[in-house]
This record gives sequence, structure tokens and C-alpha cells, in this order.
Amino acid sequence: MTFGGCATAELSRFVAGSSTRNKPSQCTINSTSHRFLQLQRPIDENRLVLSVSRDRVVAKAAEGGRGLTYKDAGVDIDAGSELVRRIAKMAPGIGGFGGLFPLGDSFLVAGTDGVGTKVMLAFETGIHDTIGIDLVAMSVNDIVTSGAKPLFFLDYFATGHLDVNIAEKVIKGIVDGCQQSDCVLLGGETAEMPGLYKDGEYDLSGCAVGIVKKDSLINGKNIVAGDVLIGLPSSGVHSNGFSLARRVLAQSGLSLKDQIPGGDVTIAEALMAPTVIYVKQVLDIVSKGGVKGMAHITGGGFTENIPRVFPEGFGALIYKDSWEVPTVFKWLQEAGNIEDAEMMRTFNMGIGMVLVVSPETADRILEDKDNTEKFYRIGEVTSNKGMLFS
Repeated sequence: MTFGGCATAELSRFVAGSSTRNKPSQCTINSTSHRFLQLQRPIDENRLVLSVSRDRVVAKAAEGGRGLTYKDAGVDIDAGSELVRRIAKMAPGIGGFGGLFPLGDSFLVAGTDGVGTKVMLAFETGIHDTIGIDLVAMSVNDIVTSGAKPLFFLDYFATGHLDVNIAEKVIKGIVDGCQQSDCVLLGGETAEMPGLYKDGEYDLSGCAVGIVKKDSLINGKNIVAGDVLIGLPSSGVHSNGFSLARRVLAQSGLSLKDQIPGGDVTIAEALMAPTVIYVKQVLDIVSKGGVKGMAHITGGGFTENIPRVFPEGFGALIYKDSWEVPTVFKWLQEAGNIEDAEMMRTFNMGIGMVLVVSPETADRILEDKDNTEKFYRIGEVTSNKGMLFS
């Protein structure tokens, strides 16, 4: 049984056999990343390692009139980074969006996650039938960054008292997510634990497993300066940054039923919009060749996730005005007086998946008139380490 977490303080770790030769490219390790581990021991001794989620809100006022931060909302990215450094000493080789397990001429690719404190908005709004889509999306979007096709998904539903009607709605969302991902809901676990959760509350986690041929693995090794970053639009906040989003809502004086300023939907509808599942769209692009790396923009936003796919020493220049930023982010930033850097480090800002491709491949993708999806040229790879926004 697996237990996964999402958002910025998550810790997800898997083990892969020592026969795995294609290690993930060098990356920036941070508290938001899924961390996958390669141990130098025989394959038959591999064991799944428990993952832990920590995403909670601390009632703490911003000091001195400065803008809100994720730390004000109770999520300490720096503490998570320190834990990652300590784990890395015990288990070198951590990185990547998915864990690789060699199987003949292929790799099984596994990922686990949850939906963080977005479930708390599900409790408040009564919207339970899409949170399962979020759950599936968080894992399948991770493993597809390796070029893997999802095979199956397992879920974990935990609650203090089982409300069958609510649980059914949640599972329906999971089934919908699996259908969108073209994978099978293979099974799961329902845990009723009185005293651990308040009435009406539950938590979710899940695990996805996919497969990719070894010679088709996408790992970022061939990325060079001048390569292009192609952004795929998000539906909104997706499933990360909700501790900060909820904090902003609490101090804004608005309710979930109010229309979001500058938009035509309620705040509840904007925040609860299900995470986009990119699997079919991405695999179609990958099948045409030219994709060198991919980043799922989750906890840690642009700042932490995009560099994870680059070889050591490379960075990125992001064109800030090159895509449409959804209204929900504009409202969150204004209502919370959040600085640009904090927004970029916390939220996806309207881009949920980033592809790293050659300039020629970028032209082909952007000029393909058969594409019905939106794509944005949002930046380029540079030979200078770090992230620049212009």
C-alpha cells in the first residue's frame, strides 16, 4: 500500500534496481519534487518506500504589511529542502518525476501523489466528483514526463467515518481520470479510521505505473542551450499551492460563492477546476519525435520544476508575457499582495506542463494546423544556471 502527498512539502520516494543505467539528468533538488531513489542492490530486494505528505495551514499573520508567502500559509519550502539534503546523504541518486524499474527492453515508471489541501475546499464546497480527477492527474502527469504510457492506477481513500455517497463521488472522479489517461483503475484501499479525521473529512493518495521502451526514455540528457520551452495551458491552480490560496481567500473578505474578481465564475469554480490530464496530448507529440525533456509544473511552480529536467549547468529564460495567465492567479496575487517571485515558486501560473524541444520541433508543433490545443513558446534553455524572467 502506498501513501502519497502533493503540494510543496511532499516527500515521495521510490526504489529502482541497480541495473538501471539511464539515470535522470542532474537537477535542482528541492522540497517540492517527487524524489525517486536508485539503490545499489539486487532487483529482487527492492521495496517500495513509504511517502509522507505534510500540507497544513498555520494561522499566522503576514508581518509588516509585506505580501503573503507560502511559509506564512504553513508550508516551509526551505525546511523541506533541508530534509531532502539529509535523505540524499542516506540515499544518493534522488531526482526525477518518476521512478524507473527495468523490465526487459523497457522501464516501468511509477509515481505517487495526493491532492494536498484542495480536499478541504472539496469539503467546503461539496464538490467531490472532480477531486478524483486531480488525484489521477498528479501521478500520470508525472510519469508521462519520461515518455511513459500509463498502464494502471491504485488509489487510497482514508476517512474517519465512511460516507458511501461521498466516497462514490470521489471514486467516480478517479474512474474519469483513468479514462482520460487511458489507463486502468486496478484497485485501491478504503480505510475507515475513527478519531483520525473530523466528520466529513477524508484524504486521498494514489499511485500510477506506466511503461516506456528504454530507447524511447525521455530524460533531458540531450538538452542544449537554445532549445525551446513549449508550455501547455493549465485549467487553473490544479492541485498545488492551496494552503496559500486558502489563506488568501480567508483574508480577502470574499466567500467561495462570490464571483471571482475579473472573472465570470465563482471563486469555488475557479479553485476547484480539475487538473488537466496531459497524457494523450503529450504522448501524441512525443510520438512525432523531437521532445528532449518535460516538466510537470506542480509544487514549486516554474522556479523549482523546470530546472529539474536540465543537465547540470543549464538554466532557462522565461518570456513572462508569452502566455495567458488565468484570472484566478491575478486575483490571488492582488488579494494576497504576493510578490512575482513567490507566485512563480508556488503556482503553475497558467502553464501545467513544459516540453523542451529543438527550435525545429518547436516550429513544427506551433505551426501544426491540425493541433486543436493551445501551445505557447514560453522561453528557451540557456547556458547559465538558474531561472531568469523577462
